[in-house]
Amino acid sequence: MNPVILLVDDNEEILEFIEQDLNDKYTVIKATTGKEALARLREEAVHLVISDVMMPVMDGFELCKLIKTNFEYSHIPVILLTARNTLQSKIEGLELGADAYIEKPFSPEFLRVQIANLLANRAKIREYFASSPIVHIKSMAYSKADELFLEQLNEAIYANLEDPDLDVERLAQLVNMSRPTLYRKIKSISDLTPNELINLTRLKRAAELLLESNYRINEVATMVGYNSQTNFGRNFLKQFGMTPSDYVTDRRGR
Repeated sequence: MNPVILLVDDNEEILEFIEQDLNDKYTVIKATTGKEALARLREEAVHLVISDVMMPVMDGFELCKLIKTNFEYSHIPVILLTARNTLQSKIEGLELGADAYIEKPFSPEFLRVQIANLLANRAKIREYFASSPIVHIKSMAYSKADELFLEQLNEAIYANLEDPDLDVERLAQLVNMSRPTLYRKIKSISDLTPNELINLTRLKRAAELLLESNYRINEVATMVGYNSQTNFGRNFLKQFGMTPSDYVTDRRGR
């Protein structure tokens, strides 16, 4: 599926112009007010927001602030478009958490590159987190709200690693969230399901234990919630591209 981009501007002509330029690569949805934009965010799994700054009732700065401080949306990149070209307005936008600030009139090609770079960089960070045994979950945080959420999530999983039955239902209870909200947030940040993230956290903790201690591989497997060493080894190899024993040999040989 194409990434979903939310365009926000009170000028219908600008909305149509940007939509026509982007709809070959992205699914574009539109809003003409900040209030309508927040409603669309509740309805759709949005990957990126492009908002004008100068709008009545709720301007782009206020919308950006609400997005970046709202737990459910804080991971979404925001590009602000504005005719204001003062340094102070740029600083204000960036201080509110905007990921890019583009002056009007702008080049459509420049906007497309900014969108592609923001989405690609986040994809690279997610891939690096998933493929590396030592990269912490906080590497995927793009805001303070995300960082606090990921820390809480990681602590909850770590505290229950030995439980082979730990699943999304139990995890939602541990972090005091509804299952749909937890699923949506984890998927948006990491592109993993909650159960996939639980399993990845088990494997990353196993990698730490294999290097920190003299535990045997079967003992580590049990400590992180695996009932079968064979299954543990297979999953470790699939996730990190090497067996647990090869990982230990490789890391200790450095």
